[in-house]
Amino acid sequence: MKRILVADDDRTVRDWLAGILRAEKFDVSTATDGSATLKKLRAGKFDLVLLDVLMPRMSGLEVLAALRGRKNLPKFIVVTSDDSPATVLAAIRENAHQYIAKPIHQDSLIRLVRQTLGQKAPSQAIEVISARPDWIELAVPCSLEAAERLEGFMTHLESGLPEEIRVAVGHAFHELLMNAIEWGGKLNPRSKVRISYLRAKRMVMYRIADPGPGFRLADLDHAAIAYGDEPMKHGDVRAEKGLRPGGFGLVMVKASVDELLFNEKRNEVVFVKYLD
Repeated sequence: MKRILVADDDRTVRDWLAGILRAEKFDVSTATDGSATLKKLRAGKFDLVLLDVLMPRMSGLEVLAALRGRKNLPKFIVVTSDDSPATVLAAIRENAHQYIAKPIHQDSLIRLVRQTLGQKAPSQAIEVISARPDWIELAVPCSLEAAERLEGFMTHLESGLPEEIRVAVGHAFHELLMNAIEWGGKLNPRSKVRISYLRAKRMVMYRIADPGPGFRLADLDHAAIAYGDEPMKHGDVRAEKGLRPGGFGLVMVKASVDELLFNEKRNEVVFVKYLD
């Protein structure tokens, strides 16, 4: 049975979270402040911690900082009503596994808990290079686990955008991030993808640079992007090569953002979505 520690100074929230998790057949303990949380973590073994940020005596982020560098730590889901970029980035910097903002919906909580428990512990941390709300820069290990964690955090950074723009930006970011990690980084967690997120008054801009050698459009005869105004031509090539239907990723990205630019080697990409 998986052991979970719920750390929150709000008794109502703490009991509600613990009750939901016990109903899902988890072994649940609770803590009322940061010092008590740290004491329990040092005394016992847990698989997962739901860690509130704003706790007395020691904040959740201070708990994470106090545990920095220790081996065999549980996974942490940071829980908070403070959904600001500073808090999200501090959670990334302290190697939290996921992030959930209050108010919490029961189904979302259970889904996130089970998803987090099913993932491997990160072998390499996501490095925060710049933590300004309008200029965020990260170095991300080339692993699917790191990509999934990062997308969970970035969803919160984009939460202030209009829904239509948020969906378009999220789709483009997912597609280009996965290309960078899988094809550029070869799923090697020792390699890093460098990501910049710039938020201005009238635009959102992402820059994604991978460690690979880049690519040529001529080598992408199985992808729709190589055929310009006749994107369906790639279907015959995919059939000849025995590939599953698909290959529309970059075409869909191009349609969902306002600017899509590659460097000469095509191992760096910038996309822009205007907010007007």
